[in-house]
Amino acid sequence: MYLYNSATHKKELFVPNDPNLVKMYTCGPTVYHYAHIGNLRTYIMEDVLEKALRYLGYPVKRVMNITDVGHLASDADTGEDKMLKGAKRENKTVMEIAKYYTDAFFADCDKLNIKRPDVVEPATNCIDSYIEMVQKLLDDGKAYFAGGNVYFDTSSLEKYYVFNDHDEEDLAVGVREGVEEDTNKKNKNDFVLWFTKSKFEDQALKWDSPWGVGYPGWHIECSCISMKHLGEDLDIHAGGIDNAFPHHTNEIAQSESYLGHKWCNYWFHVHHLNTDTGKMSKSKGEFLTVSLLESKGYDPMAYRLFCLQSHYRRNLVFSWENLDNAVVAYDKLIAKIAALKADGQVDEAALNALKERFVGALNGDLNTSLAVTAVYDVLKAKCSDATKLAALADFDRVLSLNLLSAAENLRKKEAEEAAASADPEIDAMVAARTEAKKAKNWAEADRIRDELKARGIEIIDTPQGAKWRKV
Repeated sequence: MYLYNSATHKKELFVPNDPNLVKMYTCGPTVYHYAHIGNLRTYIMEDVLEKALRYLGYPVKRVMNITDVGHLASDADTGEDKMLKGAKRENKTVMEIAKYYTDAFFADCDKLNIKRPDVVEPATNCIDSYIEMVQKLLDDGKAYFAGGNVYFDTSSLEKYYVFNDHDEEDLAVGVREGVEEDTNKKNKNDFVLWFTKSKFEDQALKWDSPWGVGYPGWHIECSCISMKHLGEDLDIHAGGIDNAFPHHTNEIAQSESYLGHKWCNYWFHVHHLNTDTGKMSKSKGEFLTVSLLESKGYDPMAYRLFCLQSHYRRNLVFSWENLDNAVVAYDKLIAKIAALKADGQVDEAALNALKERFVGALNGDLNTSLAVTAVYDVLKAKCSDATKLAALADFDRVLSLNLLSAAENLRKKEAEEAAASADPEIDAMVAARTEAKKAKNWAEADRIRDELKARGIEIIDTPQGAKWRKV
């Protein structure tokens, strides 16, 4: 399997440290509000990556954090804690906010068939681990105390920028948004490992530490949670491309300084979901959620297909028209699958041939667009329906589009509608027309058709026989 590694800027053959266990870490949500569908695009693609690895035979242990403290409004370690902001907005405690939006996040994941990671760890569970890491970085001269906070000293690194080729002057204060520079810092790219009571006096969650009562910086969460559950080496770290700098850059800086060796081999970044006005963002106010899509009548599976139709390293443009196109594509796909019969034997040779292209798509930097194309290739293949259904069930282990269950539901719905509209008299007339046609009594067949038409009944001739519907 070849994956694009953001740290080396090229596709690389994926070789885990231990073939018996792939260690995968993915950045989780900051649970101060609902996840918008742009956030969820990242989680969908990470889900596909994990399932693809398992499909290809790799055992995977995936860990994800829940940020319930420490993520400030600006990546320059300034501004209000997002959790406190959410608590004030809804007049609840921080932990009430955290629980509500954590539950809401996983409810959205369930709707989108996103598998829950093997380990989910809230940031507030690991305070002792953060303190231990910060203390060692201080002891090793990689960090310093100033103005009531502990900062990581980026001048202690041979190379700080990992995912880009920016000069220092390109990022005046080391952030993605315009903020004032923190004058406590020795270097403008230094970042906070631990805040004390000298800042944000209204901070809701605080803990004792050697440097005073305070709370951890955002970046240190992922380093410590990953090491707690996956050890000192990591195969894959995934997240949105907006986390590459500064969040993942800072993770690497502190983790490798703490460990004394390389930490993570492969970095997997999912690009933005954009609207016609730019990147989708909570900070802009109103944003699109799964629940909002459902309220407008959209099946979450149509949104998942919409995401899978584009490569994860390309920005994807959301519009209602584009989503409507995905709905049409999904409905047509399910209808074609519903028409398949579970008859005949599975042709193993034909099945393996169908799998070959699907596996090739996964191995080619997780090309989900080609993987979806492989689904359509199954429907066009010259093999038994049983073989096609076996291939579709196999592919859906990764795609998770409910291909067979949605087709079965459609068949049941159509059968129920047919039963509800059954009319013995009309059925008898349609049968009589069929017999007339067999006897080549065209005049009688036409007479029956015209009589039914006058009664508002349309006859539809199909390969499976004549059907009727009210018009």
